[in-house]
Amino acid sequence: MKLKRLRIRNFRCYQKEISIDFENFTAFIGRNDSGKSTILDALALFFDEYKPDGDDANIDGNKKDMRIICEFCNLPKEIIIDADHPTTLKEEYLLNNKGNLEIYRIFSGQNKTPKQTGIFAYADHPTTVNYADLLYLKRKDLLDRAKELGVNLANVDKRINSALRHAIWKSATDLSIQATEIDLEKVDAKKIWAVLSKQRPVFAIFHSDRKSTDQDTEAQSPLKSAVDEAIREKQAELDGIADHVKIQVEKIAQDTVKKIRQMDEELAQELNPRFSKPNWAKVFNISLTDDEQIPINKRGSGVRRLILLNFFRAKAESRLDQENAPGIIYAIEEPETSQHPNNQKLLVSALRELSEQPGCQVIITTHTPVLAKDLPVESLRYIQKVSDTRQVFTYNEDTYSLVSKALGIIPDHNVKLFIGLEDVNDIDFMKNISKMLIDDGEDVIDLTSLEENGAIVFIPLGGSNLSLWTHRLAGLNRPEFHLYDRDDTPPVTSRHQDAVDQFNTRTNSTAMLTGKREMENYIHPDAIFDSLGVTTIVDNFCDVPDLVAEQLHITNGGQSVWDNLDSDKKKKKISRAKRRLNNEVLKSMTVERLNFIDQNNDVRAWLSEIKRLYEA
Repeated sequence: MKLKRLRIRNFRCYQKEISIDFENFTAFIGRNDSGKSTILDALALFFDEYKPDGDDANIDGNKKDMRIICEFCNLPKEIIIDADHPTTLKEEYLLNNKGNLEIYRIFSGQNKTPKQTGIFAYADHPTTVNYADLLYLKRKDLLDRAKELGVNLANVDKRINSALRHAIWKSATDLSIQATEIDLEKVDAKKIWAVLSKQRPVFAIFHSDRKSTDQDTEAQSPLKSAVDEAIREKQAELDGIADHVKIQVEKIAQDTVKKIRQMDEELAQELNPRFSKPNWAKVFNISLTDDEQIPINKRGSGVRRLILLNFFRAKAESRLDQENAPGIIYAIEEPETSQHPNNQKLLVSALRELSEQPGCQVIITTHTPVLAKDLPVESLRYIQKVSDTRQVFTYNEDTYSLVSKALGIIPDHNVKLFIGLEDVNDIDFMKNISKMLIDDGEDVIDLTSLEENGAIVFIPLGGSNLSLWTHRLAGLNRPEFHLYDRDDTPPVTSRHQDAVDQFNTRTNSTAMLTGKREMENYIHPDAIFDSLGVTTIVDNFCDVPDLVAEQLHITNGGQSVWDNLDSDKKKKKISRAKRRLNNEVLKSMTVERLNFIDQNNDVRAWLSEIKRLYEA
């Protein structure tokens, strides 16, 4: 499952219902006390990772209706409500009008310790009398209902509740399907929530607060989430173990009661074996020490946060090509805390890479310009406090301006040049290729150091929105250099040519097109082989990331044929390949390899024009 949308009502600062859409990577940006952390805690409450207290209910709102609503897409193809008999969410009428699973969790915050008062699925569901309540009925009741309605059950397995429900629904002339709240705590519907709660993504939240204990949050939380994820992978086997133990223990318990009955009938009547399923996560207690056995809490806060950084980097690598990895959401509050700016960039890169893995979503909060300016604009969610209400802005033409104004992303007095590239991978390409040339003694502009000093700012433009950027930064009175992918094979005119022509009407700014399809076509195949171990034929207009992703999929033993892969999985593998090409592989590039693959000297021409604009 993938989190598509969150709605919050009467929870802390959110009195009026607010709706927020989520991407694979979502960043909440805003000033202190704007409501960023509340969103993460609302999700933690929904996923049972947070217990509410008396201060969570909005002071001016309806304390009885503290509501957290999550909407999920990428749903399982089948669910098993009755043992070994699959059904689907669609067949059970549990999807909303968008085909998503929408779950309400409602709490009453009237008391010191708030209590859950309901779990509901909001779905397009039958409302006709005698057909609206089938999810609540046990097997005997379903059989009775079928008999009452005269439903033919001749070819229906009467042992299976879902089969009985489907037969009854199919017999109706008009189900009157309408949006309905289905109580998942009512009678047999509890089974549905028991199944759905196991299908939810693992939710791992990392707060910015740091504790001074030998079980420090930065050390323990990542490892605990790794334990939760590993347990989810083996949940069926662990349930089997628990069931086996239960059967064996209950047998011995019943035999014991029989023996007691022979000696004391009254005592035997008072004894009943009761079994609680184990909490497997509590079985594993993991801690970290360094080589000298020094507990992590004795190290500096920056070191402790580095553990978190490298946990995410390790997870991104370990999830590579795990086609059936369980869904997981990593929610990180202010990941920049106690980190050097260079480490902040590494962390953002690791989190972005992690969000591209199958089944992964990453959510962060920040009020740091260093992080915000390196994020893709479509991932930004700007939170603004207006009087006592909050507004959340999803990306549009005004969002970047709002973020820039609130966080000071663009410090006018330092910036000498804006460099617009299609995405963050192109930014990595330009920085890495310029470093390679500098290391070989060539006189080219040092993009990495100038960015770190705030003298240049890279802007990821987004391939489909290039025309929007032709004048967006013009009011800041700084030179701009834009480089767009040609994409289209000559003699076809590039779809970006109009944007280039429009941009070049401005003074002291330049837009150019790549001579080849895109940046990755300037990477020598030998560098790809040296870094990734795959052989790829690179020409001017082939899709290099796609070809490399397919070869990596085959090399790593992918279970499905590449062309048969789910489009979302394929897209993520290509995105991962693109990232690796512009980072790992570029470290294997040499001047000789660049000269061979770029005989028109396109790369040096770009860097030369950037240097000219910067020095001007």
